[in-house]
Amino acid sequence: MPYSAEHKSRTRRRIVECARVMFNRHGFNEVSIDKVMAEAGLTRGGFYNHFKTKDELYTEAVASFLEGRGKTWRDDAGVEPVNGGPQTVQAMIESYLSAEHLEDLDGQCPMIALPSDAARATPNVRSAYEGLLRAMVWLFENNLTEHEECRQNAMGLAALCVGGMVLSRTVDDENLASEIREASKSIALGQLDGISAPNRAAK
Repeated sequence: MPYSAEHKSRTRRRIVECARVMFNRHGFNEVSIDKVMAEAGLTRGGFYNHFKTKDELYTEAVASFLEGRGKTWRDDAGVEPVNGGPQTVQAMIESYLSAEHLEDLDGQCPMIALPSDAARATPNVRSAYEGLLRAMVWLFENNLTEHEECRQNAMGLAALCVGGMVLSRTVDDENLASEIREASKSIALGQLDGISAPNRAAK
């Protein structure tokens, strides 16, 4: 008896989530199809019922973060992407640049975990990675729409968030990593305060 479409969909999601976690931990080159399928409790042969290549799986694993683990993380942080205003931007900055996010290797945003992999990857993977960045910029820009330079400010905030966390994850010295993360957060929040202050004064 063939598996139902729902069963196949659940299995695919399980493979993608296992792959996302393993890529976060080890990077693209160190994770094989066999390892992903073993982690998902499946055989290698079953992989090809869902994906043609490892690269296709990698692309979906990166893209899945936005509405998967990323959505859970945003919900827990109180981030309201639509009409959340400066409070949502502040919540996003504080949560993204938190010690908890840095320490959560399994749940970490792929923009932090996989920048070097993505830079060397195929166009499809780079497009998925770029999609995460565009979503972050959109969230900031959408909630700073009263400011005439909102897109530029949104880009700057995204660069501070992602760049600060990439450097924090890269260095071995935990104190230095904490300094980088806290400095990035302080500057980002200071920038946000400067952006939102005129709006508050106008109300």
